[in-house]
Amino acid sequence: MTPPPLRTATVFHDVRPFGGPVRELIAVDGLLVDEVPPGADVERVDGGGRLALPTLVDAHIHPDKTSWGEPWHSRRPAHGIAEYVTGDVELARALPTPVAERALRLMSHAAAHGTRAMRAHADVAPAYGLSGIEGVAEAARKLAGIVDVELVAFPQHGVVRTPGAAELLAEAAASGLVSHIGGIDPAGFDTEGDREGDQLGTVFALAEKHGLGLDIHLHDRGEQGRLVPLRDIAARTRALGLQGRVSVAHAFAVAGLTERELDETADLLAEAGISLTTVALSVTTILPFRRLAERGVRVGLGSDGVRDSWSPFGNADMLHRAWLAAWALDARLDEELEACFRLAADGGAELLGLPEADLRTGSPADFMLVDGECLPQVVVDQPRRDLVVRAGRVVARDGRLV
Repeated sequence: MTPPPLRTATVFHDVRPFGGPVRELIAVDGLLVDEVPPGADVERVDGGGRLALPTLVDAHIHPDKTSWGEPWHSRRPAHGIAEYVTGDVELARALPTPVAERALRLMSHAAAHGTRAMRAHADVAPAYGLSGIEGVAEAARKLAGIVDVELVAFPQHGVVRTPGAAELLAEAAASGLVSHIGGIDPAGFDTEGDREGDQLGTVFALAEKHGLGLDIHLHDRGEQGRLVPLRDIAARTRALGLQGRVSVAHAFAVAGLTERELDETADLLAEAGISLTTVALSVTTILPFRRLAERGVRVGLGSDGVRDSWSPFGNADMLHRAWLAAWALDARLDEELEACFRLAADGGAELLGLPEADLRTGSPADFMLVDGECLPQVVVDQPRRDLVVRAGRVVARDGRLV
């Protein structure tokens, strides 16, 4: 009779989960356990007294657009999405490196700095065909086991206003490469002349037909960004039974609501099972995620664009993004700083349907080791990620994949 295969356990000793007392973290089969199984082959890793913190989830990033690691790109003034979209095309044509290579470079950097999963948006438009989807999917395959990737076919150029975009979106939906269909400002940017088109009808139909989720960018503010599209999205979500599978990105209009309006909107979203993502762009656009969570709305945090045609900023480091969220919210108290970290860790995990990496027995062995005193101090000081662990395996040291 063939004996069972020998199990492997990795013991990370001299670590301080969340800055607490020194202890061991034991990983077996990708999970944290209380003790080493009898007869297991044991590998030991010295934590050196470092803090152990959960790795993070980037709920909104555009790897196909990045010029990360490329020659410096000087940006021109742009006013409105249409001009930014033109800049996207110009940059894509100017860059010498294929999408797959640029996306892999950026996503590897993110993973080495503690990102365990991401929802990646890739443009689908006549200017690119499906090259963005295919390039990001190739990068994701190469990073399998290091970072989980959900891929969104995103119609940045519009579905209604751009001839051929709807057909390409349908092709992407049928490709087997994507988990979500995207959308963009159905009441504002994506119209046809003076007539509002039925972008939402198109993208919801594709999601229903192919069993996909939806992730819709909503930049519009005021009534145009709140009442019409959010109510429409919520109604279609309920009608098609897509609760829990629809997200709205940015939702800038929600950030400017009064308390009463915010509670009413949150109740609408919670009832429909619609989640939100925020990217901490500014004090006026970051979502009040704690208030939303209290009303039952899931909120994740993301990087958005990273050194693309829209902006020279961004670095795909989700710990830094938690810092930006804290800065935008004028966080001062420990609990406020910790909440921003939790948004980057737990908020994104819940949005992507991943188990929470809370460093307890039974949770995923996904964590990072950093030099620091306590969690709030780590959010503020941004220490180097000395060690990044995925499913109990060391995948990065000192900010580089191993």
